[in-house]
Amino acid sequence: MSLLQTTVVILLAAIAVPALFSCSYLLLLTLLSGRGRSPRHANRRTRFDIVVPAHNEEGLIAALVKNLSQIDWPREAFRIVVVADNCTDRTALLAMQAGAQVLQRQDPALRGKGHALEFAFRDSRDAGWADAIVVVDADSEVSPNLLAACAGQLDRGAHAVQVHHGVRDPLASWRTRLMTIALGAFHRVRSRGRERLGLSCGLRGNGWCVTHALLRQVPYRAYSLAEDIEYGIELGLAGQRIHYADEAWVNAEMVSSAGAARSQRQRWEHGRFQMIRAKTVPLLGNALQRRSAVPLDLAIDLLVLPLSYVAIMVALLLLGAAALAAWQLPASPWLGIGLACGGMLAAYVLRGWQLSGIGARGLADLACAPFFVAWKVVLMLQPRAGDQWVRTRRNNR
Repeated sequence: MSLLQTTVVILLAAIAVPALFSCSYLLLLTLLSGRGRSPRHANRRTRFDIVVPAHNEEGLIAALVKNLSQIDWPREAFRIVVVADNCTDRTALLAMQAGAQVLQRQDPALRGKGHALEFAFRDSRDAGWADAIVVVDADSEVSPNLLAACAGQLDRGAHAVQVHHGVRDPLASWRTRLMTIALGAFHRVRSRGRERLGLSCGLRGNGWCVTHALLRQVPYRAYSLAEDIEYGIELGLAGQRIHYADEAWVNAEMVSSAGAARSQRQRWEHGRFQMIRAKTVPLLGNALQRRSAVPLDLAIDLLVLPLSYVAIMVALLLLGAAALAAWQLPASPWLGIGLACGGMLAAYVLRGWQLSGIGARGLADLACAPFFVAWKVVLMLQPRAGDQWVRTRRNNR
């Protein structure tokens, strides 16, 4: 073999291991993604603080407060608390007029969603009224059973709960339809499988609940670009898992314009890679020390790269196999691995599409997936987004 051919074989081996590992993990969770049983009876005396971190959200905050006020839970047993964090608009005023309690925070040096949440959690703790906190983003809409679903899990002994996080505007564009399918896979397929295995489903940044008892044990100090993943990992390191409440949902607006999506996606992706570098080794060490599957699975979840990157690895395997065949070298092992990984990945994506409820139009939009993957690759080669909380420009707002 020539040097070039040898190099291709070595690269294929380096790609095949993570690709096969990732796709096998995703297939396992796909096979376990049947809907589990939901608790039917919840203690309706549990008191909640619904915390809404908001930075310049005057166009959305009143509608969200109205939506939260209509939750099917005794009105005397929950409070709506909006954190107007470093706002320069009428977010605080409009939230108060809509019926929320408002905490105003001004700290130009310590900016970001993590700092806003810590501020609200500390205020809730000092008030000594609520049993648990539920976090909802300002651009969201929630199901009426949000608190009932969380309370049902708390009654069964959970101290941290994540409800389904979906897309509020799935039909806005092909990009939002693809995101709906992606979240159907990432949030619903993976969370159902991990719940069935008794693992932590992780935190999704929106629609999650934590008790004050657990906050005392594991204080909230997550300030990174991926503050949700960060705190979910800290809970796993402390031996606590996040339970999944599939019957309730929080749907957030996903931007459809390329410019806004670029900024949002860049923060998400860079935040996740920060966590991979910082938390993988501690999780693996904790798993060995505790002999626990929860931190081990959290490490695996980090190491399984976003879907676009896994798809790129599968494509490279198939292209490499084609190149070896053109050189009349053995290509069948790499072709077999590539096709197997492609089949497992397709099963995962199609299950996500099925659970997303987006219908045939979303299935047709999967033809745009290669363009989405290429867009993400170019995006991640660009300079990193800042660490500060930058409000994403909404559709028409």
